[in-house]
Amino acid sequence: MSAKSNLREFTKGIIRENPTLILLLGTCPTIAISKNALDALGMGIAASFVLICSNAVISALRKVIPDSVRIPAFITVIASFVSVVQMVVKAYVPSLDKALGVFLPLIVVNCIILARAEVFASKNKIIPSLLDGAGMGLGFTLAITTMGIIRELLGSGTVFGIAITKSFMSPIGIFTATAGGFFVYGILIATVSRLAKRKNPENLCDGCPSASICSMSKKEGKVHE
Repeated sequence: MSAKSNLREFTKGIIRENPTLILLLGTCPTIAISKNALDALGMGIAASFVLICSNAVISALRKVIPDSVRIPAFITVIASFVSVVQMVVKAYVPSLDKALGVFLPLIVVNCIILARAEVFASKNKIIPSLLDGAGMGLGFTLAITTMGIIRELLGSGTVFGIAITKSFMSPIGIFTATAGGFFVYGILIATVSRLAKRKNPENLCDGCPSASICSMSKKEGKVHE
């Protein structure tokens, strides 16, 4: 792959095919964990690590794993890395482990990670799969952390626990509730969708969230066997 192709694989997950705000995957942890910025960032980093590592391993084994058992095989690989993350978080950041709760082990069945394994890593070489995982992980981390910053700022008057607006504005409690999460999520989806359309006004495949799995995009050579 050329440097340009590598860059394209990495950057697509940030805006053009952002897994959370364009493909609308991983909504459950996004809403549940984004009450504050620090927990959101921790979730993003944990999911990104699992995504990058599982993409690399699944890509390396793509010609070995039988098609009939590919999903159980993918889950086994993903679960292995989730276990590593859990042990590290429990040992070194117990407060984050408590904050993430059940959503940390549920990374195993996170639809973003399973989708990239099925749609991309199982069909592409290791380097593109690593870049895809890193880009998608970064896109997810940016999305959930941005939500966390907005919800924490408006709902608690702080950002990463640092008081910002408490001295001149009363916190709006609803933003730390589920309803506030959906409101912020909807605003971010609309904003990023608008940006994605402006960035790709002519190339329909590039602007389409389903480009990576579309038969037309495959015919154009966008999937690297």
